[in-house]
Amino acid sequence: MDPHLPVPRALTVVQLPDGTYTYTDPAHLPAQPVPPQVVQHIHQAPPDRTVQRLALGSGIGAGTVAAGVYFGPLLVGALTAIAANLAILAFLAVALTWGVVTVVKSVGGPDGKAATSSLRKTRR
Repeated sequence: MDPHLPVPRALTVVQLPDGTYTYTDPAHLPAQPVPPQVVQHIHQAPPDRTVQRLALGSGIGAGTVAAGVYFGPLLVGALTAIAANLAILAFLAVALTWGVVTVVKSVGGPDGKAATSSLRKTRR
C-alpha cells in the first residue's frame, strides 16, 4: 500500500516491521507498545563486555575489539601454562634439593654432617 494514498475514515496506516505500509482498524492496535520480553536463564551469567564498551566508546576500531576478544583468552591460557610450568620447576627444585641433602647426610659421613650443620647455622 502506498503511504501517499488517502486513508479511509475508520482505518489507520501502520508500518509493518518489513517496512511496508498497511491499513488496520484502530480497535485492534494495542493501547501502548509492548516491550520485548527478555528471557535469561538463571544459570547463565551475561557476558562481560566492559572492555568492548570502553574500546568502542574511545573511538578505536572494531578490528581492535575483535582482536581483544580473540587474543584475550589466548593470553590467559598462555599465562596459565607459564605459571604451571614454573610451579612444576619449583617443585622439582625443592625435591632435588631435599634429595641431595638426604644423600649427603647419609653417605657423607662426618663431613656430610658437618656440611648440613653449617647449612643450618647459616639459615638462622
